[in-house]
Amino acid sequence: MTKEIAKTLLPVGPSSLCFNKDEFMKDSFSVDEFVSTCRKRVQLEQLRDDLTVYQRLLRSAMIELINKDYADFVNLSANLVGLDKAINTLSVPLQNVKQEVTTVDTAVLESLSFIKQKLKKRAEIRQRIACLQRLMTISELVDKMERLLNIPKDGSTFDSDLSTHTLDGALIERVATEFNQLQFHVTRNKKVALLEAIRPRIVQITSVLQHSLEQQFVVGLQQKKTDVLRQCLRTYATIDKVKDVEQLFRQNVIRPHVEEVVSEGRLSEVGLKVMFGQVLEVIPKHCQTLLSVTSALAKGSDVVQGYDILVNSVWPEIVICLEARTPLIFAPGDPDEFHQKYTISMQFLDDFETSCGSLTSVRRLRSHPSYSTFMSKWSLPVYFQIRFQEIAGTFETALSAPFVSSSGDAEFSLAANVELWCGLCQCWEERVYLPALCHRFWKLSLLMLRRYSTWLQELYEEKKTTVRSDIENVDVSLSLQASAGGQRSASPAFSDRRSASPAPGDKSTTVSETDFLQYCVLLIADAEKLVGKMPLLFVDKVKPRLQELNFTDINLLQAGLDESVVDIKQKMQPFSTCIVEALIARCAASLKQVNDIPRLYRRTNREVSLSPISVCSLCCSRHRKSFRHKLFLTGTQ
Repeated sequence: MTKEIAKTLLPVGPSSLCFNKDEFMKDSFSVDEFVSTCRKRVQLEQLRDDLTVYQRLLRSAMIELINKDYADFVNLSANLVGLDKAINTLSVPLQNVKQEVTTVDTAVLESLSFIKQKLKKRAEIRQRIACLQRLMTISELVDKMERLLNIPKDGSTFDSDLSTHTLDGALIERVATEFNQLQFHVTRNKKVALLEAIRPRIVQITSVLQHSLEQQFVVGLQQKKTDVLRQCLRTYATIDKVKDVEQLFRQNVIRPHVEEVVSEGRLSEVGLKVMFGQVLEVIPKHCQTLLSVTSALAKGSDVVQGYDILVNSVWPEIVICLEARTPLIFAPGDPDEFHQKYTISMQFLDDFETSCGSLTSVRRLRSHPSYSTFMSKWSLPVYFQIRFQEIAGTFETALSAPFVSSSGDAEFSLAANVELWCGLCQCWEERVYLPALCHRFWKLSLLMLRRYSTWLQELYEEKKTTVRSDIENVDVSLSLQASAGGQRSASPAFSDRRSASPAPGDKSTTVSETDFLQYCVLLIADAEKLVGKMPLLFVDKVKPRLQELNFTDINLLQAGLDESVVDIKQKMQPFSTCIVEALIARCAASLKQVNDIPRLYRRTNREVSLSPISVCSLCCSRHRKSFRHKLFLTGTQ
């Protein structure tokens, strides 16, 4: 409000001023910022003149204001007379009020502190009362269970042989209910002297109850009494001993059967597939009765919840026996044998998951530590490394000898292309491929195509210098033959001579320019056939493998394969150009005989021949026919 009044009191300056009067009333007003802003619009001299003009206006406005309220200004000092005495008169009562408020505040704080202490003591007393009540309850429960179990309080005449203290089902369930309450109260009252005195009696009750439950569980399994098993399992669940009964079933039932079936002798005698089949027989033979009580797929609604016998009892025992008694099945030394055992084991795992009966049970199985242990035993990276050395090593050996022809009825003419195609197919064959290594075999396929493309470029760069030297030598030779004017025909365009200077670093056998051109044709023909077969390889071999894994981005992998194919096509173009240049050079060398025609008619009376010169068509057709004849002998179309 004060700022608004001040703004109204400021006089309005002429419109020619370079600033606004409201800028002086801003809280963030700064002289430096004001000058720099105005300087952008006008010169400093103009700013000074405008400030001078506005200063005069302010002075005039101030004089008018004083003249208007002159009486108030004059009476201002008179009105302040006696004000100090009035203030001193008020100060004494105010100080008294301040002291009284301070006294009340201190009293309130003391009362609050006193009340807090009382409440704290009250809470402690309540805790002690609750602790005493729980201890009384514990004592009563212990006495009650000792009466039910016929255990004397002092334990002097108690028979240590637990076999004589077998209880019936109803009594066990009643004792278990009381024992559950006892466990609750004992958990709430830890580190209490009275509880430590009672603890031996609680241990004794626990032993008797656990022995009775074990006896009841074993009897129910042996006699296949589902009612007894159901009551026993509910009792175990009541006292929170589910893991104990699963461990009991694992030790007494599963372990003897699995140890009988799983062994190195049985493995060498019947084979891994039959041995796994015998392991799975434990489910219908020994687990069916218990599964009918605990499985969610069991008939009837009276199913005991909280148990998963196959996951927590059967599967861990199988894994431990396989690790301890047949460790050789995980050895990756022989890749073919490893592939066979891994495939059989994964089929066994699928059959076991089918026996679980529900997706929830399968999820629990896959999250179980023993499942991870079983899967980690298979050295898949080592297996892939061995396969990688087999496939890539054979392919790399074939690339080191690029001009070796294939043998037999191979689909390709050169051995390097045969090994490339065999390697690509081998990655996805049934005896080599594993679903868990799908991404690695796909990467290996792309690496082989990339290596083949790089090899083509290196081969061309390595041989083009030698080929050009041979072409130049042939040009000189044919030129000399043409200038001699002899009627004998020139030497064949494609001879079997060897190149005099092999390219540096050539690991393969040195070949002549003619042979290199022939191999170029074979290489182009093989590459075109390879490029044409790649889509079929993806559709027939790769795509079904990806669909088995529910892979959805198949088009993305197809695009990556297409890029590799396009790269191979680009690398083949220089070989085609090399063949064309060589044929052109052969024909051009023979055409140099045309230069001798003017010499035949110079300073002679010969008549100019009107018939066409046959040397052009004859030399060109001779080279083409010779080249085709060489290719026909090699079997290339």
